Amino acid sequence: MGLNKNAIRMLTGLVLGTIALLCIIHGGLALLVLIAVVIYFGTEEYAKILEHKGFFPSTKVMFAAEVYLAALAYFQRFDLVAIALTLCTMGAFMWVLFRGRQPYIANVATTILGFVYGGWFPLHLLFLRDLSSDRYHDGLGFVIMMFIAILLTDVGAYYAGKHLGKHKLAPVISPNKTVEGAIGGAVCAVIGAFVIGTYLGVEWYFSIMAGLLCTAAAQLGDLAESLIKRDAGVKDSGDLLPGHGGFLDRTDSFIFTIPVMYYFCKYFIFHG
Repeated sequence: MGLNKNAIRMLTGLVLGTIALLCIIHGGLALLVLIAVVIYFGTEEYAKILEHKGFFPSTKVMFAAEVYLAALAYFQRFDLVAIALTLCTMGAFMWVLFRGRQPYIANVATTILGFVYGGWFPLHLLFLRDLSSDRYHDGLGFVIMMFIAILLTDVGAYYAGKHLGKHKLAPVISPNKTVEGAIGGAVCAVIGAFVIGTYLGVEWYFSIMAGLLCTAAAQLGDLAESLIKRDAGVKDSGDLLPGHGGFLDRTDSFIFTIPVMYYFCKYFIFHG
């Protein structure tokens, strides 16, 4: 007897979640490999989505930029990031200049968006994991806090939206999302962040702020990916993950949340 759709979805989520958790706990090279896999497949999906719109971002330029940025992230050469982004942006223009394929402006813009949105943002997970101070040994606990906040945002939004949802949050971009669902997700995320923060010894107001920032960024990230797919006329970013669609579908809530959580922890919790 075959597994039904919900069982396949749960099994896929369990396997992916376990792999991600082990890589996050180990950190270092294992975490870099995990991020690299997500970035690779996410970039492939992004390019295919944009092709439906008639845009042709360069996967070669995006991959080259992402490898460059990943190397800088792994070796913590933050002083070279500005140079890297400058050179990669020039590279996008050079590719269009010599390839000569229409639409020129859109192809340059979507290539740059691709390696920033799909590459640079997720790489902040390395930075968050490696944070350290006299009070906190590393950023592992705060990565867990972020993941719990995002997970509870999804759970809270689903149940609140299903039972209480009446007012559409973004009817054009994502018709199924409601204001009530967004509020329910936010409440659950804040509670989860507060519990984890208490265990970590974080001040209660920082925990609440972290929960609010995580849930807001997660929901905006979800809507951002929906915006790209809606504009391109695509339902799912891919079909590589049974029951979940593509890698972008599974990680859209994290793409905005990871850099937001990193900068908040860096400047307010670790060095505040």
